[in-house]
Amino acid sequence: MTRSSAREIAIHCSYSLGFSTQSADQLLQERLERERFLRWSEEDELYEEYPNEKQLQYIQSLVRGVAEHGAELDLDISRYAKNWAFSRIPRTATAIMRVAMYEILYMPEIPRKAAINEAVEIAKKYEEEKVVSFINGILGAFVRDQFPEDASPVPAGEEA
Repeated sequence: MTRSSAREIAIHCSYSLGFSTQSADQLLQERLERERFLRWSEEDELYEEYPNEKQLQYIQSLVRGVAEHGAELDLDISRYAKNWAFSRIPRTATAIMRVAMYEILYMPEIPRKAAINEAVEIAKKYEEEKVVSFINGILGAFVRDQFPEDASPVPAGEEA
């Protein structure tokens, strides 16, 4: 299983938390139970390979982190979603952005650009192009604002 697949599974779990009364730990225990996990492969090839220990830890860290920091992440999404009420944002898009923002803020070993790129690529599987562009725009603005040192100046005479 790739890190991208593990990230996508974490997004699925984070999305499900929005509809559940379970804690993140309860949901993870249920979702990551090997037999149940592999049964889902009948419906989604993402679940064909059970995660190894490192991937399990990564999924758990993301899901727990998103659950713990959900209110903060939602405020950030709202702040950068110009002219969009938070309630209008598709829930899948919200789950994708929460995971990416959590990685950007709390997982320094994940390059910020990689977190954004992965979020956009996963969004392409679930959302229409205008929502994918919306996600890319919000995450890009978020990083530029929160980490201005990442913005590289354009050399004189070159266009951005």
